[in-house]
Amino acid sequence: MFGLLASGTAVPHPLAFALIALALMLVEFLFHRLNHHDSYDPRETAASLAIAVGNKVIAALTAGIVAVPVFFVSGHRLFDIPMGGAVAWIALFLGVELSYYVHHFAMHKVRWLWATHSVHHSATRLNLSAAVRLGWGGQLTGGFVFYLPLVLIGFPPLAVFGMLGASLVYQFFLHLAAPPHLGPLEWVLNTPRHHQVHHAANAAVLDRNFGGVLIIFDRMFGTFTEAPKGELLVFGVAGAESSLNPIRIVANTWVDMYRQWGVSRGVRARLHVLFGPPG
Repeated sequence: MFGLLASGTAVPHPLAFALIALALMLVEFLFHRLNHHDSYDPRETAASLAIAVGNKVIAALTAGIVAVPVFFVSGHRLFDIPMGGAVAWIALFLGVELSYYVHHFAMHKVRWLWATHSVHHSATRLNLSAAVRLGWGGQLTGGFVFYLPLVLIGFPPLAVFGMLGASLVYQFFLHLAAPPHLGPLEWVLNTPRHHQVHHAANAAVLDRNFGGVLIIFDRMFGTFTEAPKGELLVFGVAGAESSLNPIRIVANTWVDMYRQWGVSRGVRARLHVLFGPPG
């Protein structure tokens, strides 16, 4: 498995994965429709797919910009870590998982990062189509910075971001509309049940369960929680009005931040608008 990831074949080709993802969305939609479960809103799904297309186009156009600092840091790495054995790949997997946890936590606590990430949380129906509702230009706002320490240590950049890509493929399946109970695996893995809680706008569970593939860092750092007993989970951004307009969904938090910047006075106030907590 580790060798496949190193050669780039463990992570599906973007077009192949897009086709597989669309097929799985259709299967999920039909399954729930036949079972009379109201898990999909076709208009919201259409908005999610439009946002996903924009995300991929912008990512392709800006990949070179992000690559420059990554390979600059790689050129000044402290060590050369060979990726020929399982130990190195396990260490990289755990390193990427920890980096993703910190990155994801920051996206919920720093408004500059939340402006892009809030797009993902704006879906009011949690299903596989919500998984591809990702904000535009997230790497340009500094998301890649959270993985630079791994590159600086000496892990190859392609291995680092390939491992991150594999994690994101896994996370696609966390958005199942009907999450199964995975028994003892729920203690170690981030599962659809845990991720439903993460997406919930209920006050009791806001900003919890930040893991990627693993849930162990949430358990270690006190950000893990179960679904509230006897309470229906509600999805969407807490306190925000939902929209079916892809442009409005993508731009909403940025526009709000820009307006607050304009009426703020003083450096401290404006820095708080950019880097303070959302809300």
